[in-house]
Amino acid sequence: MKTSDILLVIYNLLLSAFGHQNWWPAETKTEMMVGAILTQNTSWSNVEKAIQNLKERDLLSIEGLNNTPLYLLSDYIKPAGYYNLKAKRLKNLITYINDRYNGDIEKLFSLDINSIREGLLSVNGVGMETADSIGLYGAGLPLFVIDTYTYRILTRHGLADENAGYSDLQAIFMDNLPNEVELFKEFHALIVKTGKEFCRKKPLCSKCPLANLNSDIY
Repeated sequence: MKTSDILLVIYNLLLSAFGHQNWWPAETKTEMMVGAILTQNTSWSNVEKAIQNLKERDLLSIEGLNNTPLYLLSDYIKPAGYYNLKAKRLKNLITYINDRYNGDIEKLFSLDINSIREGLLSVNGVGMETADSIGLYGAGLPLFVIDTYTYRILTRHGLADENAGYSDLQAIFMDNLPNEVELFKEFHALIVKTGKEFCRKKPLCSKCPLANLNSDIY
């Protein structure tokens, strides 16, 4: 079976098991970008608490975040963990948008896919997963987001080598699926759902929707 067909089998199994995920949960593009920074190395429930703190203070805007002193921002986002580091990363991203695009996210998102991605990756604290999350869910670009869960699922089912890097794993999806934003959003969200509930460090394989995947495709 071709890789493209295998990926669609996985997608359909997960969609059937979990339904549509409606991810990324954010009211604005600024909120989405903030969430992408805050979710690094923590659970989404913790991110929600930090974002709520910012919402209560009406700070979920480029101007609001820019005008908030670093020590206060650190305090507000404390529930997300690594708050001093993440506050600096948020400030770096806000400074980039202010300096390059006069605080206008839409100006950034109006650029071509490579310019947006390269620009975000130039910001200290923004790695490939964060940049692609912003690109996919914020700018609506056909970029497949790779995370730990994706790596586990692909390698455990023999679809990727254990030494594969981010770009290698991303290419598996982007070279074998239609580059459709909504497909990429849904697929990534379903992978995260599977990873959190089943494909853990100590996996719950017998209960996973992909338990019989190998017999389905070989």
